[in-house]
Amino acid sequence: MNFNAYGFGPDDDRKWIIVDCGVLFGREGATPGVDLIMPDISFLAERRDDVLGIIATHAHEDHIGAIALLWPMLKCPVYATPFTARLIEGKLDEAELIGKAKLKVVPPHGKLSLGPFEIELVSITHSIPEPNAIAIKTPLGTVVHTGDWKIDPDPVVGKKADIGRFKALGDEGVLALVCDSTNALVKGRSGSEAEVKKHLTELIGTIKGRIAVTAFASNVARLDTIAKAAKMHKRHVVLVGRAMHKIVQAAKETGYLQDFPPTIDFEDAEDIAPHKVLYLCTGSQGEPRAALPRIASGEHAVKLGPGDTVIFSSRVIPGNELPIFELHNKLATIGVEVLSTEDHFVHVSGHPARDELTEMYRWVRPKIAVPVHGETRHLHAHAALAKSLQVPQVVTIENGQMLKLAPGKASVIDETPSGRIHLDGTVLVAEGLGLARKRRALGFAGMIAITLVLDEKNRVAADPGIILEGMPEPVHEAVRTAVDKALDRHNPRKNDEGDLRESVRRAARRAAEDAWGKKPVTRVEVVTV
Repeated sequence: MNFNAYGFGPDDDRKWIIVDCGVLFGREGATPGVDLIMPDISFLAERRDDVLGIIATHAHEDHIGAIALLWPMLKCPVYATPFTARLIEGKLDEAELIGKAKLKVVPPHGKLSLGPFEIELVSITHSIPEPNAIAIKTPLGTVVHTGDWKIDPDPVVGKKADIGRFKALGDEGVLALVCDSTNALVKGRSGSEAEVKKHLTELIGTIKGRIAVTAFASNVARLDTIAKAAKMHKRHVVLVGRAMHKIVQAAKETGYLQDFPPTIDFEDAEDIAPHKVLYLCTGSQGEPRAALPRIASGEHAVKLGPGDTVIFSSRVIPGNELPIFELHNKLATIGVEVLSTEDHFVHVSGHPARDELTEMYRWVRPKIAVPVHGETRHLHAHAALAKSLQVPQVVTIENGQMLKLAPGKASVIDETPSGRIHLDGTVLVAEGLGLARKRRALGFAGMIAITLVLDEKNRVAADPGIILEGMPEPVHEAVRTAVDKALDRHNPRKNDEGDLRESVRRAARRAAEDAWGKKPVTRVEVVTV
């Protein structure tokens, strides 16, 4: 859910640029009914006349996924390199914003001027085409914002990192390095896609039955590796999952994957011998609506079973452990062999380990280090590394804090709203409304809905209507008995409608707790006839 804002100028005339505008995916247990979570940008929405543009570092969802959803609050131009722009365009199209939102394509290594900011894109390597660090030059100094990156000496798709340009920026003088912290706890280096290509190709050649490989669809280099390995071993490639088709198409349209092997539809694959097929599937994180989880549950046209193999060419994103392990178990239950990074060298990270971070600091030599993009322990590990490398000032900040970089010593000078916004169905709602919390309560203990019918003299005129959802049968009888007793105690002359509603609600909830040990959500409505 990356969203970074850089401002320049006095409080009453400060101009802003935004770097990235991403989403976090909702989790069924924590945010039921919420597909996407994005940052509260009200601070900048109130100042949108001073927001000069959004610059996307690369096309991962946690960097571009909220652009189409939040753009109406900002209405500023969006800048991106060709591949990233192609995917943003698709999102704008779905949101019916084509022709309204200005999407401007910047070439790799491109430059642009936005008010007091001179911006330069610097090529770096990551697990998606066209990742860029951004050099932001101002009259008070240059900030290098790395985005997501690693140092891959042999990338399968795209160019190597422009190390010479990073060194030149260091020679020119860098005020601050705002840098990825995701792998700050990992020793050594992240590894190369070329090594993964070698091992995956060898592994695919040893398997006899059907093969399904699941990977992050955005990792175009990995898709290229898997498809070419399939071709080498005389297997037809089948793309399974909407994101796979979308990414492959976008990559081809922007000059990548020009020699990608031909693919076939999964309907045609049914007539081909098992050892001649390789499925390239979405769902590596156990997402319930993605292709592989549906295949494992028998809900997809693609069928796997005994003698077939699934390769997880991906890592387990923290927080996704349970759905992924559940997916592994479902596949094992239907007789499928599961291979992952625990068994074979089939994945490398797209983020810098400690040796790569050290190299970046030696190239850029900033006066200030600002660790970003990671959990708290990653930020602190990154900060400790920067201090050990003799960076003059290291600052860790929290969401919403406004950090002054210049002039003078870097310091936190203000705090802005920094909550979350949920995409609930098709509606944007503030996290503070508590809808997810209420749904969790419903999921944990169910709901009791009671309708009371009173006459014009405040007397009970009919048997109550009682609906209990999500509760075992013994609770039903206990609640009905408690409601009847509460109604028997009702005195039309002394107790008004509100008193009756509350006494019945408490009686029903207490009875459910006594019978079950849980407190269901309880609602009472009164109808007068």
